Amino acid sequence: MHRLFSFHNRVFALVETGGDVLLPLLARFVFAAVLLFYFWHSAVTKLGDGIFGFLNPSTGAYAQIFPKQMESVSYDVSQLGTGHWLVAVLGTWAEFLLPALIVLGLFTRLAALGMIGFVVIQSLTDVYGLGQTDAQSLGAWFDGASGSLILDQRSFWIFLLLYLVAKGGGLLSVDALLRRVMPPGLR
Repeated sequence: MHRLFSFHNRVFALVETGGDVLLPLLARFVFAAVLLFYFWHSAVTKLGDGIFGFLNPSTGAYAQIFPKQMESVSYDVSQLGTGHWLVAVLGTWAEFLLPALIVLGLFTRLAALGMIGFVVIQSLTDVYGLGQTDAQSLGAWFDGASGSLILDQRSFWIFLLLYLVAKGGGLLSVDALLRRVMPPGLR
């Protein structure tokens, strides 16, 4: 029995070591394959017209981010304040930049933490702003169904992002490259 436990421990020590190298890269790959274009497509819908559209969010941006406020002002963006504009601009930029940073593995932990905040706010907006409280959208944990958008899918998104917060971008990331070229005092 001792040999069996010893063999088990040796084998899975190798698996654990390999996992430390492979899993952060795999987590970033899964993020890119599943969520990168989801967020980028969403961000594109928030851009205003023209070359400075990244500074002038579309009406749809405000409607997505502030659904109840937009309805209360009959979708007239001019009736919203500077704070609304700032949130819409920064939210749009975050939807482009944070996923790109995660895929590149640059400031991975901070980008993943920012994406967690983004997903939480997105989910709260869906529930409280858009009223997506039906069982199909909201879902419930431990109900035997795994297809709800908010509690089921976004829990997996957040778990993936928490993994990146904890482990970083891994050996094949810009973060790792920067650590290798930085002076020892700055690592």
